Order: sequence, then C-alpha cells, then structure tokens
Amino acid sequence: MITKEAKAETVKKHGKSPADTGDAQVQIALLTERIKELSGHMKSNKKDYASQLGLLKLIGRRRRLLSYLKRSDLAAYGSLLKQLELRK
Repeated sequence: MITKEAKAETVKKHGKSPADTGDAQVQIALLTERIKELSGHMKSNKKDYASQLGLLKLIGRRRRLLSYLKRSDLAAYGSLLKQLELRK
C-alpha cells in the first residue's frame, strides 16, 4: 500500500490543489505507483494469482483513464506520460 505521505506528495505534484484527488492526472499517477508496487510483488511471488488479477484490473483502469485524458487534454496527456515514464 502507498503511505499517506507518498499519496499526499503525488497529489500535490500532479493535482491543481492539495485536495484535488479526483483529477484524472492524479488518479493515473496514484494507479501507476500502486502498479509499480504490485509488479515488484509479483516478481517475487509468481503464483499469487489474486494479486495478479488485482494488478490486471489496475492496469485496465489506468488505461481507460489515460484514453480519457488523451481525448480531453492532449497536452496534459503527453506531459503526464513523460513525468511518469510510461510508454504509449
């Protein structure tokens, strides 16, 4: 799980205000952190199928949010991909 401090820092970095957790960019950044954490867990626990299913659901949710952001604000989409070091 992501600590409160790390989550607050991510929201502060990607959001318009410190309480702006609903913005698509913030949600994508938070999902990316969780995905990175779960990916590391999956490397050491290959047979943890429950976590694998959760990871795939998170990836799908992030993909849908990224496509929404691409449709609505292309400049923000490009900058977010560079900040989070995602391939698209």
